[in-house]
Amino acid sequence: MNLSALVTEQRNENSMKLDQMDIADIMTVINNEDKKVAFAVEKVLPQITYATEKIVEAFSKGGRLFYSGAGTSGRLAYIDASECPPTFMTPHEMVQPIMAGGIHAFGTAVEGSEDQEEQGADDLRVKNITSNDVVVGITASGRTPYAIGALKLAKEKGAYTIALSSNKDALISKIADCKIEAVVGPEVLTGSTRMKAASAHKMILNMLSTAAMVKMGKVQENLMVDVHASNYKLMERAKRIIMELTEANYEKAEEMLMLAGKKVKPAIVMIEADVSLEAAQKAIEESKGFMRNAIQLAKTRKDLKS
Repeated sequence: MNLSALVTEQRNENSMKLDQMDIADIMTVINNEDKKVAFAVEKVLPQITYATEKIVEAFSKGGRLFYSGAGTSGRLAYIDASECPPTFMTPHEMVQPIMAGGIHAFGTAVEGSEDQEEQGADDLRVKNITSNDVVVGITASGRTPYAIGALKLAKEKGAYTIALSSNKDALISKIADCKIEAVVGPEVLTGSTRMKAASAHKMILNMLSTAAMVKMGKVQENLMVDVHASNYKLMERAKRIIMELTEANYEKAEEMLMLAGKKVKPAIVMIEADVSLEAAQKAIEESKGFMRNAIQLAKTRKDLKS
């Protein structure tokens, strides 16, 4: 492939004299280029929406979401996946990152690993991928062999595949069921896709996972009702959420949160429907995690009141 033809490898005319600029001017150039990122993401909102619908379908069937990437793309995969358990109390296997070079490459670059297409397939193969799963291949250039190998294996297994890149008509797009090409233009530092391309991909991964979790009942209004209250900050956030969604004061919210095993949802159902922890948990389970339905169920079902 002629890499010089890729937008992500071309020179940015606005930063041609970067080495001659003072720091303030460098910051202005970078900032001006970064402003273009959100607009590039806006242009692919329909594709992001469709991809998210497929992720929700997968989750509803017990499937998993995998991110595969190398270098910065792999690190973004780890960042987004690792935030799902504390934010949404998901099991660790629900959203999983796969990175060229493994977790060691997160902190220390293992550059040659991205050229190994078969390794991308092998790293995904050990996850026992199925047709219920979704795999997102992340590559700014759109031609990284590691991510392509993962998507090829995913298609063989019948999983739904999504390509996330920053070049039009990317090679990886030709493999995927859904292509998301957020073209942000040449980087301020030529070829340094840790900049605009990575910013766009970070935004899109946030959108995919957050919207999918909303549609799985893990958010009420704009509050994370499945937050894992595992430290002081998150404990206090959990109490505030209970207070926001009920008329409970701080002391009541704290009491019910502890009674509910530090879980926000059952604490809220217990308060709103005046039921036991067991009844609250049953209502939440039968409502598939959707809080409004769980509260209504707990209020109206006589067997949950006993």
